[in-house]
Amino acid sequence: MIGLGIIGERVAGNLRKRGFRVYVWNRTPRPVQNFLGSPAEVAQLCDFVQIFVSDDEALLEMARQLSPALKAKHIVSAHSTVAPETMRATADIIRRRGALFLDAPFTGSKVAAEKGELVYYIGGDDATLRRARPVLEASSKEIVEIGEIGEATLMKVATNIITMATVQAGSEALALIRKSGLSSEKLIAAMRGNASNSITLSTKLTAMAEGNFTPNFSLKHMFKDVRIARRIANRLGIDLPLTELARDLLMDELKNGRENDDYSSIAHRYFPDAASYECPAAPEIPRENASSDSEVSLPADENAAGDVPESKGQAQSQESKIAEKSSDRFGRWFRARS
Repeated sequence: MIGLGIIGERVAGNLRKRGFRVYVWNRTPRPVQNFLGSPAEVAQLCDFVQIFVSDDEALLEMARQLSPALKAKHIVSAHSTVAPETMRATADIIRRRGALFLDAPFTGSKVAAEKGELVYYIGGDDATLRRARPVLEASSKEIVEIGEIGEATLMKVATNIITMATVQAGSEALALIRKSGLSSEKLIAAMRGNASNSITLSTKLTAMAEGNFTPNFSLKHMFKDVRIARRIANRLGIDLPLTELARDLLMDELKNGRENDDYSSIAHRYFPDAASYECPAAPEIPRENASSDSEVSLPADENAAGDVPESKGQAQSQESKIAEKSSDRFGRWFRARS
């Protein structure tokens, strides 16, 4: 597992509950089980690598750092919402090493991840998905096959602009009700049997009414996704007025310093006294675990398909050495800051 954010951390937990041995890496070190020293070390120990990072640059960087350690046995799945061309470029980096790749963005927030009820949208070939399915099923309630690499990512961007428009409509309705002197609870009750209701709307309407913007999906990430949708629309020559509006509303919230709030904090436009989420300060990243901005160049021989597989004993020995080395490195860092 690479990336221990809101979703990645919970996916790792579900994998462990299902009996998988899980090794993890995160840009900011965490005092968690089986934390390793680099993405490459994750690949050295694991045949299946799931990547949960926040944006295009981070995804490409993780692919570059993984690349030298990848072999034909590996399957890498990327779960970020990024531009389709970024997902295809990531796949190219992975495949040049002979490894397999899945474009696998998801829908579902913190609660769904906690319960193992994410929905994965899949771009990639059937044979790769068959091998990956037991791992993906550990954290999901449904796997939807979309098509080729990049097409699942496009579908995720499309669904996110619907989600954003839904929450904006909910915040406007809430403002209309409150300014008219009716209670938020009556709107929430009225929507329960309404044909326009949805899980997103019922959840966010309650949160907005309470002024609770603790992030399940941060505003800065929704802003990123809306910008991706706008760029795709521009290339296709189509007009997306609701998406344009959403971009402007999210931009206003970013300017007001609410990038780490849940994206439903666009309701601040109508309820300026609502609370904001305060993001806890992250510890300083040790130099040896910081992501490099430079590309990791591939070895001269990019075809790893002919690599000689290790024996079981050799693999276990390697696993022990890497885990011990990483554990010691992280232990020194953590003790120094305790």
